[in-house]
Amino acid sequence: MAMKIVSLTATLVVLASNVLQITYAGTYTMGDTIGWIIPTGYTELYHNWTDNKNFLVGDILVFKFTTGEHDVAKVTEAAYNACSSANTILTRSTGPARITLNSIGDHHFICTFADHCAEGQKLSVEVRNGPRTAPVPGTSHNTTGTPPPPPSSASSLVATISLVFMSMGIQIAGGGRHFA
Repeated sequence: MAMKIVSLTATLVVLASNVLQITYAGTYTMGDTIGWIIPTGYTELYHNWTDNKNFLVGDILVFKFTTGEHDVAKVTEAAYNACSSANTILTRSTGPARITLNSIGDHHFICTFADHCAEGQKLSVEVRNGPRTAPVPGTSHNTTGTPPPPPSSASSLVATISLVFMSMGIQIAGGGRHFA
């Protein structure tokens, strides 16, 4: 009975550690190194920037802009299409602005300064629910232009504990015999 409990515990720890290590929120910097600006001569810049990106609940959008020259406002779809700042849902006027995507559905953002939105300084993203898995090889989930941080000591600890429990489970399942 004790062997089954230890074996089951080891299995659960291994599964939990795998889930914890591949689930994380994303941080996206609008326009990558360009930032949140009027896209001179390229009004589809932010629309195209969202291609091949999967936005999930909990992800963070970072709008890098110069305070006093731009802002970012969350608006309805109708306001987005009309570039109207009459009834904004949320406005951030100090850059860089960080906005957490806290619900599923379409989220629309514009710059409310003069004709900035009409000139292409607007963004629409579709947010889905679910866990994020590791990025596809050859792509980078980190869109800030800086290298990702090293793995935390917590994830290393989880991996170590997983290996210890697995070793214990193998030893107990094998009746304590050593394999040569």
